[in-house]
Amino acid sequence: MGLDDRDALTVLRDAVDPRRGSDPLIGDFYTRWFAADLSVRDLFPPDMARQRTAFAEAMTWLFGELIAQRAEEPVAFLAQLGRDHRKYGVTQQHYDTMGQALYAALRNRLADQWSDRLAQTARDAVALTTGVMRGAAEAEEGPPFCDGTVIEHVRATRDVSVVRLKLDQPLAYHPGQYVTVQVPQWPRRWRYLSPAIPADPDGYVEFHIRSVPGGMVSTAIVNETRVGDRWRISNPHGGLAVDRDGGDVLMVAGSTGLAPLRTLIMDMTRFGANPRVHLFFGGRFPCDLYDLLTLWQIASTNPWLSVTPVSEYSSDPPWAAEYPDPSPPRGLHVRQTGRLDEVVTRYGNWGDRQILICGGVAMTAATKAALTAKGAPQERIQHDPLTT
Repeated sequence: MGLDDRDALTVLRDAVDPRRGSDPLIGDFYTRWFAADLSVRDLFPPDMARQRTAFAEAMTWLFGELIAQRAEEPVAFLAQLGRDHRKYGVTQQHYDTMGQALYAALRNRLADQWSDRLAQTARDAVALTTGVMRGAAEAEEGPPFCDGTVIEHVRATRDVSVVRLKLDQPLAYHPGQYVTVQVPQWPRRWRYLSPAIPADPDGYVEFHIRSVPGGMVSTAIVNETRVGDRWRISNPHGGLAVDRDGGDVLMVAGSTGLAPLRTLIMDMTRFGANPRVHLFFGGRFPCDLYDLLTLWQIASTNPWLSVTPVSEYSSDPPWAAEYPDPSPPRGLHVRQTGRLDEVVTRYGNWGDRQILICGGVAMTAATKAALTAKGAPQERIQHDPLTT
């Protein structure tokens, strides 16, 4: 039965599910793969913990979609994965050894349940995974990444940096999309970042980065980035967008989650008429609202945009004096105090708006939950994938 065998697919899904203790299986897979092809190990960072978790979660989702007999999204996901993996230097030979190692790891893990039916389903699932990724990578004609030089690094707050680059060639992306970035301080460790300005024909790009506890790449960017550093940037992902014919818009940004929303707003200024946009921009302290001046400048000439600053605390800590004062001239809404999800829902459920939420996982999840609890339709809420 192969991929039509839902019982076999369920066994495979449970085997790779990290919530069901799949670490030994995933570890075995990578051990077999690296042993079969020594060149593969050089494609990955030294610390494999995050990579193993991401792979397990992706395979769990994939098997879940196949169980539900939904093929369109898994094929699109695998195709994008194949195109994106070109930036690592993955070759066609790597897909062969990957498939062999994954099948062997599944068979070893499920030895006490192994049967002809399970073997056929596992073979078909592995063939689908490697085949779609391989085909999409082969069909892609453009370069897998582009390089650029840091031309400015501004320390906006204690834990937020604004980094501007000049790319060797322009990078095409839609407003609201994100890319993966590799910095010289951490080779082979890619991090998701959203451009904070629309695509520029001359190759300029700007990123806003917040250093998070335990975040090795973000901490290195904020503390160690220097003018002249060379960054590598992959092709874009994501579908965050504003439908200019879809009614008014609510945007909720936590800290550097502002970047993709700022890009969308800047792109909208190209048009003479736009839907109304209300942006809530939040941070822990007032000084964390690092880009209020830019928002004030945009809102002052675009009456369709209104901005409400939000901070959890009403006053700044002593260290704030060491960084630029983000307070804009009068003109924005009065700053509100409280958590973003609480402040936003004080004004109602915003159910008649297109809703875009960007920021940390906890903030995004809390704001989405608060809005839906108030009655906002989930299908009108957009946000990037909730990954740490």
